[in-house]
Amino acid sequence: MSCLCSGSRKIRGRHHAMKMKTGTDCGASAGPAGRRRILKSKQNDVFTPAEAGHRLSRERYKKIEPLLRTKLVNAQHRLKTAPFSVLIIVGGVDGAGKGETVNLLHEWLDPRFLAASAFGEPTDEEVRRPGHWRFWRRLPPRGRIGIFFGSWYTWPIESRVFREIGRSRFEESLDRIRKTERLLAEDGTLIIKLWFHLSRPAQRKRLKELEKDPLTSWRVTKEDWRRFRKYGRFRRISAAAIEATDVPNAPWVIVDGEDARWRNVFVACHILKRLTERLAAAGRAEPGPAVPMKPPGRRPATMLDSLDLSLRLAPSEYRKQLSSFQERLGCLARKAKQKGIASVLVFEGWDAAGKGGTIRRLTPALDARDYRIVPVGPPNDEERSRHYLWRFWREIPADGGITIFDRSWYGRVLVERVEGFAAPEEWKRAYDEINFFEEQLVRHGIILLKFWLHIDQDEQMRRFRERERVPYKRFKISEEDYRNRSRYPQYLAAVDDMLRRTSTEIAPWTLVEANDKNWARIKAIKTWCEKLELALE
Repeated sequence: MSCLCSGSRKIRGRHHAMKMKTGTDCGASAGPAGRRRILKSKQNDVFTPAEAGHRLSRERYKKIEPLLRTKLVNAQHRLKTAPFSVLIIVGGVDGAGKGETVNLLHEWLDPRFLAASAFGEPTDEEVRRPGHWRFWRRLPPRGRIGIFFGSWYTWPIESRVFREIGRSRFEESLDRIRKTERLLAEDGTLIIKLWFHLSRPAQRKRLKELEKDPLTSWRVTKEDWRRFRKYGRFRRISAAAIEATDVPNAPWVIVDGEDARWRNVFVACHILKRLTERLAAAGRAEPGPAVPMKPPGRRPATMLDSLDLSLRLAPSEYRKQLSSFQERLGCLARKAKQKGIASVLVFEGWDAAGKGGTIRRLTPALDARDYRIVPVGPPNDEERSRHYLWRFWREIPADGGITIFDRSWYGRVLVERVEGFAAPEEWKRAYDEINFFEEQLVRHGIILLKFWLHIDQDEQMRRFRERERVPYKRFKISEEDYRNRSRYPQYLAAVDDMLRRTSTEIAPWTLVEANDKNWARIKAIKTWCEKLELALE
C-alpha cells in the first residue's frame, strides 16, 4: 500500500543533521522565503530541514483528505485484532500545532479505539511515585492507539533549559527514556514520535496571531512568552534529546508546523505508513511453538545450596521475638510514613514455603490504611494486552505507603519460562527489564525488599500432606502444586538464574531458610526493620 507522502529520516554528518523527505508528492513546496531562511540560518541541527517553508494548497488538501482519512481509519480497524499497540508521542515548540493535530486525529480516527493522555505538571499523587509511574498507567492495550500529549521528554528538557538540573542528570533521564522505549518496543509496541517545530520568527508570528484573535487569545500566556525568550536554549537542548533518543525501534520525525494543511497530511501519512508496515509484518510473523526447558542431566550447584535449612527457633523464643519485632516495626512504619518513605516487599518461594504466613505476621504491626497486599496470579485479559510490568507499575505505593506482593513480576522468569508461557527471547530480556524497573523504584527512594523463601523437597511434601489433612487448609493445595513439584529441576535452574541475574547492588535478594516457619518469619520482619532504620537515618 503506497502512502500519499513519506517522512523518513536518518542521522548523518558531523553535526548529525536530520535529513527528511518532505512529501513533495502531496503538493508541498518550499517557497523563496523558506529557502532564504535556511540559507541565512547559522544553526545546523535536526530541525533545519523542517524550516523549508512547506506549503499545501487548499485544492490539493481537499483532494487528499477524504482518501487519507479512509485509509487511516481502515488501518486502525485492522489494528484491533493485531498483536501490538501503537503509542504516538507528541512533543515540540509552543504554537506548532500539537494540540490541533491531536484534535484532528480524534476527528479522523475512530475515537472508541483511541485514547489521548495530556501530561502537564505532575499531580500530588504522581509526585509521590517514581517519575514514569504516571506514563505506565496510561499505556494503550494491544489493538489500540494511545497518544501522549506531553511525555517523559517534557521534564528533562524543560528542567535542563531552566537550569534546574545539570548535564549528568539530563543524560541519566534520557538513558531512562531509551530503556523504557526499548522494552516497550521489544514487547511489540509501535512507537511513533512526532516533534512539531517552528523557527523562531514563525513561532513569534504564531503566538502573536493567537494572542490577537479573541477566540484563541486565552491560549497564549506570560509563560509562553517566557519560554519563547529561551527559544535558542530550548532548540539546542531539544536537539540533544532527540539525537540521543533517535533509535531504530523508536525513531523521531520532525514535523514542520508552519502550514496547518501540510502538517496535517504529513503527520497522517507518516502514521499510516508506520502502521501499515507493522500490520504487514505482523501478518507475516508466525510464532513458533514454546519449547519447555529440558531438565539438566546433572544438577549444578546453586545459590540456594548455601542455605542452612536446619536453622530453628524455639516456640517460646519465637513468640518473644515476634512481639518485640512487631512493636519495633509498627514504630518504624509510622516514622517512615511521616517522612514519606515507601516500602515494596516481594515474597517469592516454593509452593508451601510459607509466604502467606510470613505476610500475616507482618501486617498486625501496621495501620491497615497504609498497606496493600497484592496476591499475584495468572494475568487477566486486560493485563495480557499490555507489557507484563504494567500491572505491577499500577500497584506501586505513594510516598509513605506499603505494597506487599505475594508473588510478583518474577513470574516472567519462573513459571512463564518453565511452562513455556513466555518465548525464550521474552524471558531472557526480562532480567534487564526487571533490573531497570527496580532501579527506578529505589532511585525514587522506595525501600525494596525481595524475599525468596526456601524449603527442601521433603519439607514441601510434608506441608502438602498437612494441607490435605486439615479442612481449613485444603484450599491451598491443588493438582497444579504437584505438577509444579514434578518439574523441580527446571524450576531450580530458573530460580538460580533469577537470583544471580537480578540480585543487584541496589536491589539484592534476601534468601530465607524456611524449613522452620518461625525462623523464616522472624528473619523477614527483622530484615524489614533494619532497612527502615537505615532509611530513617
